[in-house]
Amino acid sequence: MAYTGTMHIIENKTQWEDLVGHILTFKYLNKQELSIILKAGSIITYETDEILAKEGELEPWFFGILEGTVSVSVSEKNKKETYMNSLGPGDIFGEAGIFLNVPRTATITAMGPCTVFRIHRNDLSAFFKQNPVATNKMLLVIIYGLLRKLRAANLELAFERREDIDQSDIDAMVDRILNT
Repeated sequence: MAYTGTMHIIENKTQWEDLVGHILTFKYLNKQELSIILKAGSIITYETDEILAKEGELEPWFFGILEGTVSVSVSEKNKKETYMNSLGPGDIFGEAGIFLNVPRTATITAMGPCTVFRIHRNDLSAFFKQNPVATNKMLLVIIYGLLRKLRAANLELAFERREDIDQSDIDAMVDRILNT
């Protein structure tokens, strides 16, 4: 699903090459490789509160933030949005969409005016086939980023588990109440 709102696609991408090069995934590409990536993707601007990607939607886009900040949120069963974190310049989202045809796991919303680089899975696949050395560099960075996100999720789960009350805590509390 494309989110049209007030988003605007910038036609002249050459002035954005340096910022695209600062996106960690593309940081280790040479000028020629970066130029190919830039041609294949789009530079898009979004306004405050505009949705860049919606949880549950099946989208084949990979994003890198050039300017501004976006919020990452997930819906609970009761449809309440829960803020997870924010991402800023150089950060990426949509990595799973490069490899898998799976629904988005979060909603990404512009917290203010922002500009992103967006590239389609098919365009990345074509780049990968033609540029194996650059692909290795990019995939290593993507894997590192995914491992960082997994570590953060594991730490959050561990923290939540530590904070959980187990049955022995409940039994002790009931005993204290009944014995006083």
